[in-house]
Amino acid sequence: MTSDPDPASAPPAPTDEVVDLCRDLLRIDTTNTGDTATSAGERAAAEYVAEKLAEVGVATEIHESAPGRANLVARIPGTDPGRGALLVHGHLDVVPADAAEWSVHPFSGELRDGYLWGRGAIDMKDFDAMVLAVVRHWQRTGVRPPRDIVLAFTADEEAGSDYGAHFLAERHRGLFDGCTEAVGEVGGFSYSVNEATRLYLIETAEKGLDWLRLHAKGRPGHGSFVHDDNAVTALAEAVARIGRHRFPITVTPTVRAFLEEVSDVLGIEIDPEDPETAIAKLGPIANIIGATIRSTANPTRLAAGYKDNVIPGRATATIDCRSLPGQSELLERQLRDLVGPEIDIEYVQRQPALETTFDGPLVAAMSAALRAEDPGARPVPYMLSGGTDAKAFARLGMRCFGFAPLRLPADLNFSALFHGIDERVPVDGLQFGVRVLDRFLRSC
Repeated sequence: MTSDPDPASAPPAPTDEVVDLCRDLLRIDTTNTGDTATSAGERAAAEYVAEKLAEVGVATEIHESAPGRANLVARIPGTDPGRGALLVHGHLDVVPADAAEWSVHPFSGELRDGYLWGRGAIDMKDFDAMVLAVVRHWQRTGVRPPRDIVLAFTADEEAGSDYGAHFLAERHRGLFDGCTEAVGEVGGFSYSVNEATRLYLIETAEKGLDWLRLHAKGRPGHGSFVHDDNAVTALAEAVARIGRHRFPITVTPTVRAFLEEVSDVLGIEIDPEDPETAIAKLGPIANIIGATIRSTANPTRLAAGYKDNVIPGRATATIDCRSLPGQSELLERQLRDLVGPEIDIEYVQRQPALETTFDGPLVAAMSAALRAEDPGARPVPYMLSGGTDAKAFARLGMRCFGFAPLRLPADLNFSALFHGIDERVPVDGLQFGVRVLDRFLRSC
């Protein structure tokens, strides 16, 4: 007669472990300022991930693109080596946070009011923790996925991925041999229509990065003189023209598909010539969706001068531009018309937009996993207004999606938490994500 297994010796449930894993990651400061000299670096977080995978027998490789800028890659063998591999990727860096602005310390990983609080809670250490929890559970219980799963935990996503995903794609592309598809941020999160129905937005497209600097030149001189050739004045006028400009509405296939789903589920008519009226009714996600119907350009930084009473000979502004698929060159022409011939344009980052279709076995597996955990789920495609590491991996021929599943409270302003104050993730949403991710990766 055999005795029942000792509950104390049973492996922890991934839904329990994910909370501790996420909390640990939030407590590791991986601030990315955009300058390696002032960034915290991702090495400590990469070593933490390596340790957690090594505990369950997963071998990893860490590759540094610069001191402290660490990237980790591992491969989980599948049962069918003849199938293309799936890349599951998440970045370890976070944007800066000013502790004085937060209700809790941004690197405390505090558990409060049913949420885990901290910089990176939804962008994107929550998904990193979900992946770790699922893989650790598989290794402990003997689960093998149907095809190879390649894991990548990257540096520098918040500053254009040069030290992270692009470094890996250029210098270590062999690590991704056989990868035909990829999933990462930002998608799979819920938008509550009513108590019975939730849209789950799966990213099938993302806008391009067109970060640039404007340079104005003028004649330096004394601040007390009448001065018609002032670089600061010329730059300020150009920046104001860009900041006030609204580029034409263009409804791409992904956005059109999303709006058709919204029209159906909400029972509202959407005018393709004026989609903003309908988008305004979407509440917390209106900011994300509203930014995907046109290219955008937002001034973010200004620099000029070295003394209060000296008119400088040069002034510089940084503009965060995001282009719709296929419109990067058009956006550049539009910007040149706005700033005029006297202002020079220098690109800081120029990475293309991505767009794929909402179909195929991978999309079916995502949708089935969501519906299995939430019968009210209605998966829909959407375009991300920002950019992700997917841009680097798409260069290797992968079809890329955003799928980091979360079921969110209906009243949570999810989009405001990205790079915002008091970033936090609901614990039950995090646990929901683990269950969905487990189902998805077992069936994809």
